[in-house]
Amino acid sequence: MAMAARALLPVSLLLSSLFSGALSTTFTLTNSCSYTVWPGLLSSAGTPALGTTGFALAPGESRAVDAPGAWSGRIWARTLCSTNDQGRFTCATGDCGSGAIECSGGGAAPPCSLAEFTLAGSGGNDFYDVSLVDGSNLPMVVVPQGGGGSGCGTTGCMVDVNVPCPADLKVAGPDGATIACKSACEAFGRPEDCCSGPEFGTPEACRSSSYSLFFKNACPRAYSYAYDDATSTFTCATGSASYLIEFCPSISSLKSSVGGTNASPALPVVNDSVSYLGHNRDRSGSGSWYTPSSSHASPSSAPGPLALAAFAAVSTWLICSARRH
Repeated sequence: MAMAARALLPVSLLLSSLFSGALSTTFTLTNSCSYTVWPGLLSSAGTPALGTTGFALAPGESRAVDAPGAWSGRIWARTLCSTNDQGRFTCATGDCGSGAIECSGGGAAPPCSLAEFTLAGSGGNDFYDVSLVDGSNLPMVVVPQGGGGSGCGTTGCMVDVNVPCPADLKVAGPDGATIACKSACEAFGRPEDCCSGPEFGTPEACRSSSYSLFFKNACPRAYSYAYDDATSTFTCATGSASYLIEFCPSISSLKSSVGGTNASPALPVVNDSVSYLGHNRDRSGSGSWYTPSSSHASPSSAPGPLALAAFAAVSTWLICSARRH
């Protein structure tokens, strides 16, 4: 019996290796912003490390990152980054504290928009979401490429929430322009906003607030507070999908990448009734509805009724198109 077990061990290891390889997943990070961003990648404790933990991504550039089976962690974008005279690299939003482009195990400083993944999770599913629980620094979406299962759909937010961000949540850059929007937890530290402590540490006790509803109304599919699970967690059958993570997505880019995904739950990626949900087309004529409210660009006026109607029509098309697949 022992000899038979020893004989089978190499076969078992080979099968395990092949199975693990089959479950590897590719993340494609795309920068549709008009400025450079520096993605950060953080593996959860006990999870295999990725090949990189941070890099620069120029406007229009994409980079693929392979993740091993059963990986979990976070991906985000750092903005307004620079290197000082001492060679220390820092970012105005999403900084990971490493002092270098590679985050090397450091997480994102809030406020920051986050894409969160647990691959090969329970029930044979990948779990993923876009979280604004720690606030937001730029719009982002996660789009499964391929994928199976009723909950396998696009999630995230196309809205630049920095523009309508409540005054007591705004983070201003050196020139006074809003570069990020805090969560109420980050801004005030109250247990009821952080869903913490014996009184507010359960889903039943911690409910949405006017501040979390601001994020939820703007971004119906994104997490707005700690227990916002019902409409914000998405799943694809493990091994069936790769994932596009797009920063500052435009309508045209989302239309081209949404094919083959489902729309569940039936919520839009953007709520077209939110004031200042976008701006006029950029000067390049790319058709992007996103204009950063930082020193890189000056905010223009909110879109008129025709623009809102067009945006609503395209959002409806995206959902209906996805349902047909």
